Amino acid sequence: GVKTAQYHIDILTAHFVQHPDWFDVVVGSNLFGDILSDLGPAFAGSIGLAPGGNINPEKEYPSMFEPVHGSAPDLAGKGLANPIAQIWTGAMMLEHLGHAEAARAVVAAIERVVKDGTTLTRDLGGRATTGEVAQAIAALV
Repeated sequence: GVKTAQYHIDILTAHFVQHPDWFDVVVGSNLFGDILSDLGPAFAGSIGLAPGGNINPEKEYPSMFEPVHGSAPDLAGKGLANPIAQIWTGAMMLEHLGHAEAARAVVAAIERVVKDGTTLTRDLGGRATTGEVAQAIAALV
């Protein structure tokens, strides 16, 4: 079965930091969900890593897929943004649309690039540009 629990946002935020392994799925309001969706990947090292989706499992209404981070207009056109969250978000959408094998291939490519460590953006301690990271992932798909 699925284990559920309810928390107030203040203690939930503390649990996110102290016990991130406790959570697989969190359901919350838009405001609290937005705050927590930035906290999780920032705690992991970069908000440029986390994919996101607002999923309607019944498929009665459209689902929406976007990275959890904001738009970062200060990085636009400079080649500094980490593209992993956007690419991973595309993999989530592929899976949702029934293309599980393609989604797995994209995620495996992301994992290989990150594990290799030679083609990473500055937020992950590398020197690669947005395009270089995207090209490295695409080459492995």
